[in-house]
Amino acid sequence: MDLLRFITAGSVDDGKSTLIGRLLYDSKNILVDQLEALEKQTRNREDGEIDLALLTDGLRAEREQGITIDVAYKYFSTPNRKFIIADAPGHIQYTRNMITGASNSECIIILIDARLGVVEQTRRHSIIASLLRIPHVIVAINKMDLVNFAQDVYNNIVIEYAKVAASLELKDVKYIPISALKGDNIVDKTSNLSWYDDKTLLEVLESIEVESDIDYTQGRFPVQYVIRPQTEDLHDYRGYAGKITSGVYKKGDKVTVLPSGLTSKISAIEISGKEAEEAYAPQSVIIHLEDDLDISRGDLIVKSNNLPSLEREFEVLLCWMDRKPLVAGNKYFLQHNSRTVKAIVKELEYRLDVNTLLKQPSPQSVALNDVVKAVIKTSEPLAFDSYAELPTNGSAILIDQTSYVTVGACMIGAPAAPALKGEES
Repeated sequence: MDLLRFITAGSVDDGKSTLIGRLLYDSKNILVDQLEALEKQTRNREDGEIDLALLTDGLRAEREQGITIDVAYKYFSTPNRKFIIADAPGHIQYTRNMITGASNSECIIILIDARLGVVEQTRRHSIIASLLRIPHVIVAINKMDLVNFAQDVYNNIVIEYAKVAASLELKDVKYIPISALKGDNIVDKTSNLSWYDDKTLLEVLESIEVESDIDYTQGRFPVQYVIRPQTEDLHDYRGYAGKITSGVYKKGDKVTVLPSGLTSKISAIEISGKEAEEAYAPQSVIIHLEDDLDISRGDLIVKSNNLPSLEREFEVLLCWMDRKPLVAGNKYFLQHNSRTVKAIVKELEYRLDVNTLLKQPSPQSVALNDVVKAVIKTSEPLAFDSYAELPTNGSAILIDQTSYVTVGACMIGAPAAPALKGEES
């Protein structure tokens, strides 16, 4: 059974947490004790309804304020698929949290309040989806019950959002009218939306093709661990363990180890303790080479006929996640897959306005939640691909050298998304 990771995003009070709660509730993924706790916590509500948002608003501060602050992860499954949901905050000041949750998602559900239509946060989250190259977008037009399930309201929002999607070059966009509070069109169809004859939200989530999003052409295998038992029985055993992030590896393939540039051939592949003729992303494997090369954690084993870039200086699109401002010249650790190197932020080229995509050149400093184009120089060569072409080998994080806190999320060589039409100036 395959797995789909998706994130919900939208403005405050658009109903993200209620939507997730409804998905869990109607798909019968709530345990009896959870349901009893929900009923107890919402016993005094005037309408007598269960507050499904409490399933994801787990922090006390979230419950007291009635908002989502941190990214809440929930897991559920149906007979057809497993899911990991990230419930992202809607507030502008939590942009970093939204980017964190979206970076590993194959799909984003953008909620729109049917009464309000496309608003600033809708555009903001759509731009982030475009920057992160999220391949599947579901536009859930929520609170249809508050506009009497009017089809013309739905149609007008579809027309309005389609312009945004076209400007940002979002590819696979689907539109669904729903009521998260009442459960209309979440898991089951209802007579209230009889004019809508397409799939429900859950049916769309179950039908998204995740396999097509994996790159099987560019072989990338970051070494996580070198296995050398050095026992009497296995004194010659040398295996390189890790997860194939993209591509297909076969016994006999010619490979290159980066950054050293040493070459060899694959002599054996192990999967779960058994030898295999080939392995592919996203499998975790042990690869054996014909030659005893100097390979350590962080090295990248790639197919020799398809090499990534190998540079010490490169551009990144950087989301700043620290309260301490970033200025040019600051030094950090940069972690790229399993490789960690020292790095310096050499130059800040521009700050990106994530509402309009306008570029503000040469900022003096970068504040929390800012997105900037920067030049980074590393102490050792880094083997990478452009984030736009291969996100799994084009993303990295910056780590504070003193506190070891993650302070920045990097998309290497990623161009800014195209400007929203009509907002270039």
